[in-house]
Amino acid sequence: MHTVLWSYLFVALGGALGAMARFALNVFLQRDVAFPWGTLGANLIGCLVMGMLAHLIAHSSWFNEAGFIPDQYRLLFAIGFCGSFTTLSTMVMELNTMLQRNELFYSFTYLFGTLVGGFACFYLGFAILRSLRAAL
Repeated sequence: MHTVLWSYLFVALGGALGAMARFALNVFLQRDVAFPWGTLGANLIGCLVMGMLAHLIAHSSWFNEAGFIPDQYRLLFAIGFCGSFTTLSTMVMELNTMLQRNELFYSFTYLFGTLVGGFACFYLGFAILRSLRAAL
C-alpha cells in the first residue's frame, strides 16, 4: 500500500508541475490568436522530453548505476509531467476552431507540425541521450 501511495504522489507532483509549465509556456508564446503557438510548443517540447525519458527508461541499468529508481522517475516525468504538459484535447479544440473559421492552411500546418514535429522531437530527444550515453 505504501508503494501505491508514493506512485500516486509522484504522478500528482509531476502533473502539477507539468500543468504549471504548460500554462507558463502558453502565456509566454501565445502572442497571436491566429495560431496556437503555446499548445504546439508544449506538445513538441513534451515529445522531446518523452523521447529522452524513453531512452533512459529503455536503459534502466544506467538509472540503477546512477542511483535513480526508474519507476518513480517514469511516474514523475513521463506520466505526470509530460502527461499534463502535452495535450491532445486542446490541440483538437484549436483545430476545430481554425476549421470553423475556414483557416485551412493554419489547420493543416498545425496538425502536420504537431504530428510530424512531435515524432521528430521524440526521436531527437532519444538520439540526444543515446549520444550522451555513448560519450560517457
